[in-house]
Amino acid sequence: MTASAPMSGPAIRILVVDDHTLFRRGLTALLSRDPRFDVIGDAADAGEAQRRAQELRPDLILLDNHLPGVNGVDALPALREAAPRARVLMLTVSEDERDLATASRNGACGYLLKTMEGEALTLAILRAMRGESVVADEMTGKLFAAFRDTAAPAQAAAPASPLAQLSPREQEILRGIARGASNKTIARELGIAETTVKIHVQHVLRKLDVASRVQAAVIATEHGLG
Repeated sequence: MTASAPMSGPAIRILVVDDHTLFRRGLTALLSRDPRFDVIGDAADAGEAQRRAQELRPDLILLDNHLPGVNGVDALPALREAAPRARVLMLTVSEDERDLATASRNGACGYLLKTMEGEALTLAILRAMRGESVVADEMTGKLFAAFRDTAAPAQAAAPASPLAQLSPREQEILRGIARGASNKTIARELGIAETTVKIHVQHVLRKLDVASRVQAAVIATEHGLG
């Protein structure tokens, strides 16, 4: 791991949820080497994770999918209710696009694979805490494919597009989000300030009634804006 950037605030409080004890311990040891992170607890199943999240109020939850009893993607709603302010990052071996789609629908702010390098995980956590959506490169294509497939039957009903309530500028911002572009990249492409992009992103999320950029990207793709 490269040298850590200087601390600019309190350490990010993390809850690790995984049913493999050795993996939890290894991940905790890895993250604890970085002063920007504070692993405040761990859990081995969805029920324990919900109790620990409610008790500890973490900033971020790293959640495996293959948990005993209830899969992580299905446990997301209860977990987010237990700790409403926590961001949830899936960290799993599953490359199933159905798991990816369920995770994004249920409020995960990202979907990462356990094959990633430690430094890449560090950067993903920091991006997630800045409000960005983070999806493993290997899963990006599957994300859009999954929602193209699930969107097809709904086209017969011809529902009103949620994009209609967005201004032209907000639709440009959403198009950038759907491509996975950062606020800085979108600002550079549109020739506007990054702070302006952040404001537009907040408006887009509110108008679409979603909690994360991943969910906004899914809606954009479903309606042909991706």
